[in-house]
Amino acid sequence: MTRHLELGLDTFGDVTVGEDGALLPQAQVIRNVLAEAVLAEESGIDFIGLGEHHRDDFAISSPEVLLAAIAARTNRIRLGSAVTVLSSDDPVRVFQCFSTVDALSNGRAEVILGRGSFTESFPLFGFELSQYETLFEEKLDLFAALLTGEAVTWQGTTRAALQEQRVYPPIEQGRLKTWVGVGGSPKSVIRAAHYGLPLMLAIIGGEPGRFRPFVDLYHKALAQFGKRDLPVGVHSHGHVAETDAQAREELWPYYKRMRDRIGAERGWPPATMRDFEREAEEGSLYLGSPETVARKIARTVELLGLSRFDMKYSSGPLPHPVMMRSIALYGQEVMPRVQALLKKREETAG
Repeated sequence: MTRHLELGLDTFGDVTVGEDGALLPQAQVIRNVLAEAVLAEESGIDFIGLGEHHRDDFAISSPEVLLAAIAARTNRIRLGSAVTVLSSDDPVRVFQCFSTVDALSNGRAEVILGRGSFTESFPLFGFELSQYETLFEEKLDLFAALLTGEAVTWQGTTRAALQEQRVYPPIEQGRLKTWVGVGGSPKSVIRAAHYGLPLMLAIIGGEPGRFRPFVDLYHKALAQFGKRDLPVGVHSHGHVAETDAQAREELWPYYKRMRDRIGAERGWPPATMRDFEREAEEGSLYLGSPETVARKIARTVELLGLSRFDMKYSSGPLPHPVMMRSIALYGQEVMPRVQALLKKREETAG
């Protein structure tokens, strides 16, 4: 049976370098992301996702505002967050923002909700990290209630209670497509299944196949909760160039710069070329020519039974023109190859 597969792109608005090698102002990075999203639509890509961060190396702190601008410049591509840090936001306000984007885009909005692997938003908005789990659990519970489109009665410990409260604007048709982003916690996988929400796995290192048990757990939990089967997606890093050698040469210095900065904050050792090449060959870095990247994506799709694959095309200060070429190659060269590979393998198996 043919699986409907969506292929998307994600960015955090990584602050990039200009022609002179200096970091661009964040305002220019935001304008560049808009241009990248327009090119993604023109290149036939299915989805563009913007990740929320609150630090000096990522320019996007309010994905829904930039998504609204993208909605006004596009007609077909689906638009969403990657992710929205629900724990440090208000579920009612998040729903309102994305229902507004949905209206502006004529039903193309999505939201991926997560706890946040970066924690800068917690002190910024006055939340305690000691409540990390409780904040997400309660706020996801409220958000799930809002998705019904009915009046909501809700009570918890992390915000004011609601009594027969309607929230505006409502979604015009159907309901807002909402994923739960998970980085590797079985509890989070079961939580997504409990609420009947699609699962987005953030696989940012290591062999993708090690996440198969999470996929199996998700489908098992859905069945036990009496829910219908739902999509599973993956978010991973990547870069496409004309050849494998060119892709590695373009990405390596910027990948190392980003990886070493985050690693220094988290106690990781500095990135080495050997680690980089191993991740490209065996791990979750989708790097190379269109043929190489397509084969790796197709393998991951088959291995995990995916309905969506999103490649994070931004990587530290990787220059905007280089990313634009990668976006075009992904849409025009990688995506048709992935679909052809999956179709051929399905026909062979059938």
